[in-house]
Amino acid sequence: MTTSSSERAVSLGMPELPAPAYPDDVRARLERDAREVVARYPDSRSALLPLLHLVQSEEGHVTRTGMQFCADVLGLTTAEVTAVATFYTMYRRRPSGDYQVGICTNTLCAVMGGDAIFEELQEYLGVGNGETTDDGKVTLEHIECNAACDFAPVVMVNWEFFDNQTVESAKRLVDDLREGRTVSPTRGAPLCTFKETARILAGFPDERDGAVEASGSAGPASLVGLRLARGETAPARVVHPRDGGPHDEPRDGAVHEPSPSAHLSSHDAPQETSASDPAHPAGPTAEEGE
Repeated sequence: MTTSSSERAVSLGMPELPAPAYPDDVRARLERDAREVVARYPDSRSALLPLLHLVQSEEGHVTRTGMQFCADVLGLTTAEVTAVATFYTMYRRRPSGDYQVGICTNTLCAVMGGDAIFEELQEYLGVGNGETTDDGKVTLEHIECNAACDFAPVVMVNWEFFDNQTVESAKRLVDDLREGRTVSPTRGAPLCTFKETARILAGFPDERDGAVEASGSAGPASLVGLRLARGETAPARVVHPRDGGPHDEPRDGAVHEPSPSAHLSSHDAPQETSASDPAHPAGPTAEEGE
C-alpha cells in the first residue's frame, strides 16, 4: 500500500505557520507599555515575566502572537519565551474566563473541605479542571497552597482571597460572578477581571478608587511565629498529651484557656467535621486506640 505525499506530510507533522501579527494600533500601544516595563530592568530579558502578563492582559491568555511580541521586544527566540510561558501556571495558554476561580486542594484546605468544594463546583458548573463555563465567565481550577492555611478552605478569584468557604458559599460565589453581581473578597483589593488583574501584575498601577488602600492580613495562627520573633509572648496554655504523660504547667500554676477572640480562623477551634464536607471528618474524632 502506497502513501501519498499529502498523507506523509500529515503523519510527519507540517511546520506551524508564523503567529499572526497584532493590528498596528494594538502593537503600537503594547510597544509603548513594553518600553516602560523594560526600562525597569538593567538586563532587558529580565522583563519577560511582566511582559507575558502584559500580553495576557490584551487577550486574556498568552497567545502565539503575544509570545512572538515578547521575543521581538527582548531579542529572544520564541522557544525561550515559550519555555517560560509554559512553566508558570499563572500564564494561560488558551482562552479562559473573566474570573479564574481557584480552589486550594493542598492538604489542610483539602481536609477542611477544599476537595468537596472542588468536586461540587465541577458538577455544578459542568466543567472540569481548567475548563471554562459556556458563558465565558468562570474558569475553574484547583490550585496549590496560597499561604492562607488559617483561613482554610480558601477559594481565590483572580488571585484575591475568599476565606473560610463552604460548598454552599462557593456556589453562591460563582453564581454572583456569572450574574454580574458585586463580589467583594474577604480581604485585599476589590475584585477586577482577569485581564485587568494581568495588567496590574505586569506592574502598572491599579487606578481604581480605594484599590491601593485596601489591604488584608494573615490570621492569628499565621502570625504566631512573627510575634515570637519579636519577643512578644502569649499567655501560657496547657495542651494535655494523648498518652497522659507529664507536661509543663504554667509558671503561675493556672491553666490559661485561649479567649474566643484569639481563634478567628476556620480550623483553630477543633470540630468533629469540616463545615464544608460533613460526611468526611476534618480530623480524628476519637482518641487513638479507641
